[in-house]
Amino acid sequence: MLKKILSGLFGSDRQATSGANRKAADPVEYKGYLIVSQPDEQSGQYRVSGWITKTDASGETLEHHFERSDMVPGRDACDAMMITKAQRYIDEVGDAMFEPDPRRAGDSES
Repeated sequence: MLKKILSGLFGSDRQATSGANRKAADPVEYKGYLIVSQPDEQSGQYRVSGWITKTDASGETLEHHFERSDMVPGRDACDAMMITKAQRYIDEVGDAMFEPDPRRAGDSES
């Protein structure tokens, strides 16, 4: 019981490495974009997250990290939800997802 309390206060090794052990699903192609589900396991459930990528005309790979608040009890269901939500996002936003976030314009001081 003491171990459980201490691990709750200070975090356990399993919690610290859980994000590093996430495996990405096979990419799904949609309208020239690749959707890769890579959910984060949290308390036995999976958070809908992953990547949307596209290769532009110059050959550069553009990436957008896609994360939602949805929690799903199974990995397969989470992967399916990620694909559905990413497809909808692609339809609504398109290539604008790769543009810099104007809310973070003041963050870079280079």
